[in-house]
Amino acid sequence: MSAELAFNRSAEVDYGVPEEVAPGVRRIVANNPGPYTFLGSNTYIVGDSEVAVIDPGPSDPAHLDAIVQATRGQRVSHILLTHRHRDHTDGARPLQDRLGGEIYAFGREKGGRSINIPGIEGFIDEGLQPDVLLKDGDEVKGRGWSLDVIHTPGHAPDHLCFALVGQRTVFTGDHVMGWNTTVIAPPEGSLADFLASLEKLMARNDKVFLPGHGGRIQTPQRVVRAYMMHRKWREQTILACLEDGVNHIAPIVDRLYGGLDEGLKGAAALSVFAHLEYLMTRGLVTCDGRPGLLSAYALTEQQTSRAS
Repeated sequence: MSAELAFNRSAEVDYGVPEEVAPGVRRIVANNPGPYTFLGSNTYIVGDSEVAVIDPGPSDPAHLDAIVQATRGQRVSHILLTHRHRDHTDGARPLQDRLGGEIYAFGREKGGRSINIPGIEGFIDEGLQPDVLLKDGDEVKGRGWSLDVIHTPGHAPDHLCFALVGQRTVFTGDHVMGWNTTVIAPPEGSLADFLASLEKLMARNDKVFLPGHGGRIQTPQRVVRAYMMHRKWREQTILACLEDGVNHIAPIVDRLYGGLDEGLKGAAALSVFAHLEYLMTRGLVTCDGRPGLLSAYALTEQQTSRAS
Protein backbone atom coordinates (compact mmCIF):
# COMPACT_ATOMS: atom_id res chain seq x y z
CA MET A 1 0.00 0.00 0.00
CA SER A 2 1.54 3.29 -1.09
CA ALA A 3 1.12 6.45 0.95
CA GLU A 4 2.73 8.70 -1.61
CA LEU A 5 0.66 11.63 -2.86
CA ALA A 6 1.83 13.58 -5.89
CA PHE A 7 1.54 17.09 -4.48
CA ASN A 8 1.79 20.16 -6.69
CA ARG A 9 3.58 22.85 -4.70
CA SER A 10 4.40 25.27 -7.48
CA ALA A 11 5.17 28.63 -5.90
CA GLU A 12 4.22 30.86 -8.83
CA VAL A 13 1.24 33.10 -8.17
CA ASP A 14 0.25 36.69 -8.99
CA TYR A 15 -1.66 37.95 -5.96
CA GLY A 16 -4.77 39.93 -6.81
CA VAL A 17 -4.62 39.12 -10.54
CA PRO A 18 -7.66 37.27 -11.97
CA GLU A 19 -6.71 34.11 -13.85
CA GLU A 20 -9.09 32.02 -15.95
CA VAL A 21 -8.83 28.47 -14.61
CA ALA A 22 -11.87 26.94 -16.36
CA PRO A 23 -14.43 28.17 -18.89
CA GLY A 24 -16.33 30.99 -17.20
CA VAL A 25 -14.29 30.71 -13.99
CA ARG A 26 -11.64 33.13 -12.73
CA ARG A 27 -9.43 32.69 -9.66
CA ILE A 28 -7.92 35.40 -7.47
CA VAL A 29 -5.39 34.31 -4.83
CA ALA A 30 -5.30 36.21 -1.55
CA ASN A 31 -1.92 37.25 -0.17
CA ASN A 32 -2.24 35.22 3.05
CA PRO A 33 0.31 32.43 2.62
CA GLY A 34 1.11 30.18 5.56
CA PRO A 35 1.52 26.60 6.77
CA TYR A 36 -2.23 25.99 6.58
CA THR A 37 -3.12 28.21 3.60
CA PHE A 38 -0.16 27.34 1.32
CA LEU A 39 0.23 30.20 -1.22
CA GLY A 40 -3.02 31.82 -0.05
CA SER A 41 -6.78 31.40 -0.15
CA ASN A 42 -8.38 30.97 -3.56
CA THR A 43 -11.41 33.09 -4.43
CA TYR A 44 -13.35 32.01 -7.51
CA ILE A 45 -15.62 34.16 -9.68
CA VAL A 46 -18.18 32.18 -11.68
CA GLY A 47 -20.10 33.64 -14.60
CA ASP A 48 -20.05 36.76 -16.73
CA SER A 49 -22.81 39.36 -16.48
CA GLU A 50 -24.21 37.94 -13.24
CA VAL A 51 -21.58 36.25 -11.10
CA ALA A 52 -21.08 34.18 -7.97
CA VAL A 53 -18.07 34.66 -5.71
CA ILE A 54 -16.96 31.42 -4.05
CA ASP A 55 -15.00 31.91 -0.79
CA PRO A 56 -14.23 35.66 -0.55
CA GLY A 57 -11.16 34.83 1.55
CA PRO A 58 -9.62 37.02 4.26
CA SER A 59 -10.76 40.54 5.07
CA ASP A 60 -7.76 42.00 3.30
CA PRO A 61 -8.37 45.38 1.59
CA ALA A 62 -6.09 44.56 -1.35
CA HIS A 63 -7.83 41.23 -1.95
CA LEU A 64 -11.30 42.76 -1.70
CA ASP A 65 -10.24 45.54 -4.07
CA ALA A 66 -9.08 42.90 -6.54
CA ILE A 67 -12.48 41.16 -6.43
CA VAL A 68 -14.28 44.48 -6.87
CA GLN A 69 -12.08 45.37 -9.84
CA ALA A 70 -12.52 41.92 -11.43
CA THR A 71 -16.32 42.17 -11.23
CA ARG A 72 -16.61 45.77 -12.44
CA GLY A 73 -19.60 46.06 -14.77
CA GLN A 74 -21.02 42.76 -13.49
CA ARG A 75 -23.59 42.02 -10.80
CA VAL A 76 -22.55 39.86 -7.85
CA SER A 77 -25.69 37.88 -7.08
CA HIS A 78 -24.24 35.15 -4.84
CA ILE A 79 -21.44 34.89 -2.28
CA LEU A 80 -20.92 31.17 -1.63
CA LEU A 81 -18.96 29.70 1.27
CA THR A 82 -17.47 26.21 1.19
CA HIS A 83 -17.20 26.33 5.01
CA ARG A 84 -16.89 28.83 7.82
CA HIS A 85 -13.16 28.96 8.47
CA ARG A 86 -11.87 32.50 8.59
CA ASP A 87 -9.34 32.19 5.77
CA HIS A 88 -12.37 31.60 3.51
CA THR A 89 -15.05 33.78 5.12
CA ASP A 90 -13.68 36.92 6.79
CA GLY A 91 -14.13 38.88 3.57
CA ALA A 92 -17.76 37.82 3.09
CA ARG A 93 -19.57 40.67 4.88
CA PRO A 94 -17.13 43.39 3.75
CA LEU A 95 -17.52 42.20 0.16
CA GLN A 96 -21.29 42.12 0.51
CA ASP A 97 -21.22 45.69 1.85
CA ARG A 98 -19.39 46.79 -1.29
CA LEU A 99 -20.99 44.67 -4.01
CA GLY A 100 -24.25 43.25 -2.65
CA GLY A 101 -25.33 39.67 -3.23
CA GLU A 102 -26.62 37.18 -0.68
CA ILE A 103 -24.33 34.93 1.37
CA TYR A 104 -25.01 31.21 1.00
CA ALA A 105 -23.63 28.48 3.29
CA PHE A 106 -24.51 25.24 5.05
CA GLY A 107 -25.95 25.58 8.56
CA ARG A 108 -23.78 25.23 11.67
CA GLU A 109 -24.72 24.55 15.27
CA LYS A 110 -23.85 27.45 17.55
CA GLY A 111 -21.58 27.04 20.54
CA GLY A 112 -19.43 24.21 19.20
CA ARG A 113 -16.12 23.56 20.91
CA SER A 114 -13.20 25.52 19.55
CA ILE A 115 -9.90 24.00 18.47
CA ASN A 116 -6.58 25.17 19.80
CA ILE A 117 -4.03 24.81 17.01
CA PRO A 118 -1.05 27.15 17.49
CA GLY A 119 -1.16 29.86 14.86
CA ILE A 120 -4.81 29.52 13.91
CA GLU A 121 -6.71 29.97 17.17
CA GLY A 122 -10.31 31.06 16.68
CA PHE A 123 -10.29 30.13 13.00
CA ILE A 124 -13.94 29.01 13.03
CA ASP A 125 -16.23 31.93 12.20
CA GLU A 126 -19.02 31.16 14.66
CA GLY A 127 -20.65 34.56 14.30
CA LEU A 128 -21.26 34.61 10.55
CA GLN A 129 -24.87 33.78 9.75
CA PRO A 130 -25.59 33.32 6.04
CA ASP A 131 -28.55 34.95 4.34
CA VAL A 132 -29.52 31.63 2.72
CA LEU A 133 -28.90 28.16 4.15
CA LEU A 134 -27.91 25.42 1.73
CA LYS A 135 -28.29 21.65 2.01
CA ASP A 136 -27.01 18.65 0.10
CA GLY A 137 -28.64 18.35 -3.31
CA ASP A 138 -29.62 22.01 -3.66
CA GLU A 139 -28.96 23.88 -6.90
CA VAL A 140 -27.78 27.48 -7.00
CA LYS A 141 -28.50 29.30 -10.25
CA GLY A 142 -27.42 32.54 -11.85
CA ARG A 143 -27.60 33.94 -15.35
CA GLY A 144 -25.61 31.52 -17.52
CA TRP A 145 -24.43 29.17 -14.76
CA SER A 146 -25.70 26.63 -12.26
CA LEU A 147 -24.00 24.93 -9.30
CA ASP A 148 -24.98 21.67 -7.61
CA VAL A 149 -24.46 21.66 -3.84
CA ILE A 150 -22.61 18.67 -2.37
CA HIS A 151 -22.37 18.39 1.41
CA THR A 152 -18.91 17.01 2.22
CA PRO A 153 -18.34 17.06 6.00
CA GLY A 154 -15.03 15.89 7.43
CA HIS A 155 -12.66 18.84 7.47
CA ALA A 156 -15.59 20.83 8.86
CA PRO A 157 -19.19 19.76 9.59
CA ASP A 158 -20.58 22.47 7.31
CA HIS A 159 -18.23 21.85 4.39
CA LEU A 160 -19.69 22.08 0.89
CA CYS A 161 -18.37 21.42 -2.60
CA PHE A 162 -19.97 23.13 -5.58
CA ALA A 163 -20.20 21.33 -8.94
CA LEU A 164 -20.46 23.53 -12.04
CA VAL A 165 -23.28 21.97 -14.01
CA GLY A 166 -22.35 20.86 -17.52
CA GLN A 167 -18.59 21.30 -17.04
CA ARG A 168 -17.52 18.39 -14.78
CA THR A 169 -15.74 20.98 -12.62
CA VAL A 170 -16.01 20.96 -8.83
CA PHE A 171 -14.95 23.63 -6.33
CA THR A 172 -13.65 21.47 -3.49
CA GLY A 173 -12.72 24.02 -0.82
CA ASP A 174 -10.51 22.31 1.77
CA HIS A 175 -12.00 18.84 1.24
CA VAL A 176 -9.55 17.87 -1.53
CA MET A 177 -6.44 19.91 -2.30
CA GLY A 178 -3.49 19.24 -4.57
CA TRP A 179 -0.73 20.73 -2.39
CA ASN A 180 -1.25 18.76 0.84
CA THR A 181 -3.55 16.43 2.73
CA THR A 182 -6.55 17.94 4.48
CA VAL A 183 -6.36 18.66 8.21
CA ILE A 184 -8.92 16.66 10.20
CA ALA A 185 -9.05 18.20 13.67
CA PRO A 186 -11.65 16.89 16.17
CA PRO A 187 -14.11 18.02 17.37
CA GLU A 188 -14.45 20.25 14.29
CA GLY A 189 -13.32 17.46 11.98
CA SER A 190 -14.40 13.84 11.68
CA LEU A 191 -12.38 11.21 9.83
CA ALA A 192 -15.41 8.96 9.40
CA ASP A 193 -17.32 11.83 7.76
CA PHE A 194 -14.28 12.79 5.68
CA LEU A 195 -13.89 9.30 4.21
CA ALA A 196 -17.62 9.06 3.47
CA SER A 197 -17.41 12.42 1.68
CA LEU A 198 -14.47 11.18 -0.37
CA GLU A 199 -16.57 8.19 -1.41
CA LYS A 200 -19.26 10.62 -2.53
CA LEU A 201 -16.78 12.37 -4.84
CA MET A 202 -15.37 9.03 -6.06
CA ALA A 203 -18.83 8.11 -7.35
CA ARG A 204 -18.80 11.13 -9.65
CA ASN A 205 -17.09 11.51 -13.02
CA ASP A 206 -15.52 14.94 -12.70
CA LYS A 207 -12.75 16.30 -14.89
CA VAL A 208 -11.28 19.11 -12.77
CA PHE A 209 -11.18 20.03 -9.08
CA LEU A 210 -10.63 23.66 -8.09
CA PRO A 211 -9.51 23.67 -4.43
CA GLY A 212 -9.53 26.38 -1.76
CA HIS A 213 -5.72 26.47 -1.72
CA GLY A 214 -3.21 25.56 -4.40
CA GLY A 215 -3.58 24.82 -8.09
CA ARG A 216 -6.22 22.96 -10.07
CA ILE A 217 -6.39 19.17 -9.88
CA GLN A 218 -6.47 17.57 -13.32
CA THR A 219 -6.93 13.95 -12.18
CA PRO A 220 -9.71 14.17 -9.57
CA GLN A 221 -10.49 10.50 -9.03
CA ARG A 222 -6.82 9.54 -8.87
CA VAL A 223 -6.22 12.18 -6.19
CA VAL A 224 -9.31 11.14 -4.20
CA ARG A 225 -8.18 7.52 -4.34
CA ALA A 226 -4.70 8.56 -3.17
CA TYR A 227 -6.26 10.51 -0.29
CA MET A 228 -8.15 7.38 0.78
CA MET A 229 -5.07 5.16 0.47
CA HIS A 230 -3.04 7.66 2.48
CA ARG A 231 -5.56 7.55 5.33
CA LYS A 232 -5.56 3.74 5.33
CA TRP A 233 -1.76 3.73 5.40
CA ARG A 234 -1.71 6.26 8.25
CA GLU A 235 -4.16 4.07 10.18
CA GLN A 236 -1.86 1.06 9.82
CA THR A 237 1.15 3.05 11.06
CA ILE A 238 -0.79 4.19 14.14
CA LEU A 239 -1.88 0.62 14.88
CA ALA A 240 1.77 -0.44 14.56
CA CYS A 241 2.75 2.22 17.11
CA LEU A 242 0.19 0.91 19.59
CA GLU A 243 1.39 -2.65 18.99
CA ASP A 244 4.90 -1.49 19.90
CA GLY A 245 3.67 0.13 23.12
CA VAL A 246 3.79 3.73 21.86
CA ASN A 247 0.41 4.62 23.32
CA HIS A 248 0.27 8.43 23.67
CA ILE A 249 -0.34 10.90 20.87
CA ALA A 250 2.80 13.04 21.34
CA PRO A 251 5.29 10.17 20.87
CA ILE A 252 3.19 8.80 18.01
CA VAL A 253 3.52 12.19 16.30
CA ASP A 254 7.28 12.17 16.89
CA ARG A 255 7.53 8.71 15.40
CA LEU A 256 5.30 9.28 12.36
CA TYR A 257 6.15 12.90 11.55
CA GLY A 258 9.91 12.99 12.04
CA GLY A 259 11.39 16.44 11.39
CA LEU A 260 8.01 18.15 11.35
CA ASP A 261 8.06 21.90 12.01
CA GLU A 262 7.12 22.63 15.63
CA GLY A 263 4.34 24.95 14.46
CA LEU A 264 2.60 22.04 12.72
CA LYS A 265 2.81 19.48 15.52
CA GLY A 266 -0.48 20.65 17.02
CA ALA A 267 -2.30 19.88 13.77
CA ALA A 268 -0.47 16.55 13.46
CA ALA A 269 -1.55 15.60 17.00
CA LEU A 270 -5.17 16.37 16.14
CA SER A 271 -4.85 14.30 12.95
CA VAL A 272 -3.60 11.32 14.97
CA PHE A 273 -6.44 11.89 17.44
CA ALA A 274 -8.92 11.83 14.53
CA HIS A 275 -7.57 8.43 13.47
CA LEU A 276 -7.72 7.07 17.02
CA GLU A 277 -11.27 8.35 17.38
CA TYR A 278 -12.23 6.54 14.16
CA LEU A 279 -10.46 3.34 15.26
CA MET A 280 -12.35 3.42 18.56
CA THR A 281 -15.72 3.68 16.82
CA ARG A 282 -14.81 0.48 14.95
CA GLY A 283 -13.79 -1.37 18.10
CA LEU A 284 -10.10 -1.64 17.17
CA VAL A 285 -8.68 0.69 19.82
CA THR A 286 -9.59 1.46 23.40
CA CYS A 287 -8.78 4.45 25.62
CA ASP A 288 -7.87 4.66 29.29
CA GLY A 289 -10.47 7.16 30.43
CA ARG A 290 -11.94 9.94 28.35
CA PRO A 291 -10.41 10.22 24.85
CA GLY A 292 -8.23 13.29 24.41
CA LEU A 293 -4.83 14.51 23.28
CA LEU A 294 -3.15 13.42 26.53
CA SER A 295 -4.93 10.08 26.98
CA ALA A 296 -3.39 6.62 26.75
CA TYR A 297 -4.60 4.33 23.97
CA ALA A 298 -4.23 0.61 23.35
CA LEU A 299 -5.29 -2.07 20.91
CA THR A 300 -8.41 -3.97 21.92
CA GLU A 301 -7.92 -7.59 23.02
CA GLN A 302 -9.28 -8.80 19.69
CA GLN A 303 -6.88 -6.58 17.77
CA THR A 304 -3.94 -7.59 20.00
CA SER A 305 -4.54 -11.30 19.41
CA ARG A 306 -4.86 -10.69 15.68
CA ALA A 307 -1.55 -8.77 15.62
CA SER A 308 0.24 -11.56 17.49
